[in-house]
Amino acid sequence: MTLPRDTRNSLVGTWQLVSVKFELTDTGESMDMYGPEPLGYLILTPEGRLMVIETVRDRQLPQNDVDDAALFKSMLAYSGHCRVLDDNRFVTNVDVAWHPAWMNTEQTRAFEIDSDLLSVSTVGMVHPNFPGRSGQAVVRWRRVSE
Repeated sequence: MTLPRDTRNSLVGTWQLVSVKFELTDTGESMDMYGPEPLGYLILTPEGRLMVIETVRDRQLPQNDVDDAALFKSMLAYSGHCRVLDDNRFVTNVDVAWHPAWMNTEQTRAFEIDSDLLSVSTVGMVHPNFPGRSGQAVVRWRRVSE
């Protein structure tokens, strides 16, 4: 699905991850999901394919199953077809994801662009790392010069 022209001109491209904040609704606790200097990219094509990967910086090679589980919780990745709802919201129909809970779901996001910075926020969600608890994520990206 192709994005509308005005949104395509502003959203399409490659964005480098700046920060990922998550605030739990029940306690108000706010955390850097992947540390103060996370690694990641968001890529959005003119045809509407969105791909996201976010990780903790300096992840270590696993030595055992416990380490493997920790690595899984130190990342997020998904992809799907994206459609714009209005001037500040889009939905991704997820067709591949790091966590099976997101497979074949619709992920709605609000967004705001200020120059080369893109802020994307969830519209309330349950994150797989916090089962049964809702919260809001705010993810900030910087446009990569091509």
